[in-house]
Amino acid sequence: MTASSPPSAPGVEDERERVLALLRRHGWNATSFQVLQPGFRYWFAPAGDGCVAYVDTGGAWVAGGGPIAAPERVRALVEGFHQAARSAGRRVSFFATESRFSQLVPFHELPIGEQPVWDPANWETVVRGSRSLREQLRRARAHAVRVREVPAEVMETPGHPLREAVEVLAEHWLDSRRMATMGFLVGLAPDAFARERRAFVAEVEGRVVGFLSVTPVFARDGWFLQDLLREPSAPNGTAETLVDAAMRAAAANGRRYVTLGLAPLSGPVRPWLRFARNAGRPLFDFEGLRAFKAKFRPDAWVPLFLSHPSDEPAAWAVYDALRAFARGSLVKFGLVTLLRRPRFFVRTLTALLVPWTVLLALPLSARWFPSPWVQWGWVLFDAGLVTGLLLLMRRWRDGLATLLGRLTTVDACLTLVQAVTFNAARARGPWDWCIIAASVLAPATASAMLLRSRDLRVPEA
Repeated sequence: MTASSPPSAPGVEDERERVLALLRRHGWNATSFQVLQPGFRYWFAPAGDGCVAYVDTGGAWVAGGGPIAAPERVRALVEGFHQAARSAGRRVSFFATESRFSQLVPFHELPIGEQPVWDPANWETVVRGSRSLREQLRRARAHAVRVREVPAEVMETPGHPLREAVEVLAEHWLDSRRMATMGFLVGLAPDAFARERRAFVAEVEGRVVGFLSVTPVFARDGWFLQDLLREPSAPNGTAETLVDAAMRAAAANGRRYVTLGLAPLSGPVRPWLRFARNAGRPLFDFEGLRAFKAKFRPDAWVPLFLSHPSDEPAAWAVYDALRAFARGSLVKFGLVTLLRRPRFFVRTLTALLVPWTVLLALPLSARWFPSPWVQWGWVLFDAGLVTGLLLLMRRWRDGLATLLGRLTTVDACLTLVQAVTFNAARARGPWDWCIIAASVLAPATASAMLLRSRDLRVPEA
């Protein structure tokens, strides 16, 4: 079977067992265990002594971390993988590599963030030295939060009450996210290969309010605290108590390395990535995530990179990585995200509607209307929409969103009638037709998104 063709389900399972065997020997990257999740493909070295796990975006093969192989074989695997990708008409990049990769492979590296690391043997010192962390742990104890480890048999048993409670918690957690559900290295599958993982639940009087899934980093004798979930109503300190339990278990098991994973776009990233971090703040709290991880006082912050061939621009590598996380279409991912967190969309719509309304009121726009009273009727109508959007931006109300959605539907219908009966006969060229099309499509799109966002919206604090 070739790496570029989708394998059958039995073949996938056989390949994952081969990958797991390689991981046990060479799984060095913090995210290495995640490549066993659904959606990954595998390119194996001809000798069978290593592989590269990747997703095919249609334009590129994006690898999750570096090759799973002995260090002296990494460069040869990268070269073979790169050649196979080029033969398939694909670009290549390696996401979340560490400096060891660039020392072994002559690729360019783009800093994409940092990940915190600890030696769990020092955890007790961390807790004693952090008053805020101790306070969070105290709050959780005061609210009767109790953490216990979940046996692997529980996570392997469909229908088990505790596993079902964890699945419900995972659904609630996903529903509370600002962004659409992502794939690639952040997929949520805590029951997969449960015997290789460790799992902890936080409970209050028997009710599951938090969950932590731990995956192994075999070649570093370490753990990655991967899936840290909590109910929105969980007591303060629940997440901290789960991390504390895992750190103590790691120390008791003689682990030497623990990480909480990537804090994206933190640390010394390029100016244009800093701009993306600031612009994306309404959709993802980059600074908040780093601050949460920093509260545990890591021993070090390790930079992570997006590594790509020197003859392929970094912008292409970023685009390919984003498509991998978006599970295909960036447009679809963006639309779903806007519908889940629509205030950003409402701000954008308001920002566009204000100058549009001003333009409608100008004398030069009179030729687009049958009479002055129709022109000023549209101006007043759009001014009313702007007022409603400002109120919705200040405080979201489903009833107001429904009203505005229906009003924009009326806007689209009336505009279409005017376009057909009046504007079409007076269009003078392509520019006029573009204006007519925009005036009809814009309110129709706004109506659909306002009404849909009412159903998919994530409640905002």
